Amino acid sequence: MKTKEEILEDTIGIINEMTSDWDIGFSGGINADTKLIEDLGFESIDVVQLVGAIEEHFQKSGLPFEEILIKDGNYVDEIRVSEIAEFLNRHLD
Repeated sequence: MKTKEEILEDTIGIINEMTSDWDIGFSGGINADTKLIEDLGFESIDVVQLVGAIEEHFQKSGLPFEEILIKDGNYVDEIRVSEIAEFLNRHLD
């Protein structure tokens, strides 16, 4: 089982790999406080691809991502890398 820190590092690595060839003008490196939409310019299709990449990386499908992507019946406006890592920490066994 991975530690919280390892899960966060893996999540950052997945996002870095996904965005490595994007021209987003974001500097400073991706960290726990990085916002997917505001900082990295994620669109809904990118979130779908990220979910797929995370499930493939951790060899776990069907994770209930709606817990962090939907609030009060609506898609959230923003999500931080730390929120994804905390979610994974709760659901990976």
